[in-house]
Amino acid sequence: MSAAESVSPFRPPPQTVEDQWLDFNGHMNMAFYNVAFDRNLDAFFRHLGVGEAYGETRRLSFFTAEVHVVYKRELPLRAPIESTIRLAGLDAKRIVMFGELYHGTEAYLSATSEQLLLHVHLDERRVVPIPDDVYAVLKAEYARTAVLGRPDALGRSVMRLDPG
Repeated sequence: MSAAESVSPFRPPPQTVEDQWLDFNGHMNMAFYNVAFDRNLDAFFRHLGVGEAYGETRRLSFFTAEVHVVYKRELPLRAPIESTIRLAGLDAKRIVMFGELYHGTEAYLSATSEQLLLHVHLDERRVVPIPDDVYAVLKAEYARTAVLGRPDALGRSVMRLDPG
């Protein structure tokens, strides 16, 4: 077994496509993909020790600055959702997260999300450096999954079209 085969991204708790998540096309609305990804991010942050308690005790948190979701295949009502999430980059004040949503029984990739987050002081409402102890935890988590390589969908941009 290779090093990459023995490592996997964090797996948040499963979710299910809820009734109110459907749009008039009969599949999960784009806004609720972000809800599912955000729930996964919350679970990952709690796992790393930078969830709600981090904000309450240290008055620090991560704020989303940018998100790029790629929709690969639709999820129908009550579809089970399995997910992965991992750190895809970090520096002294920012992290990049990469997540995937899969149909829980059919195992197809439904969507990916790349998210840039800024480290913020909650009282000052400004970007501040990540404390050394937290940065060490984040670097260790990043290093743990680095053997998986760069996700193919990371760093993509929206297609630019010329006016016709």
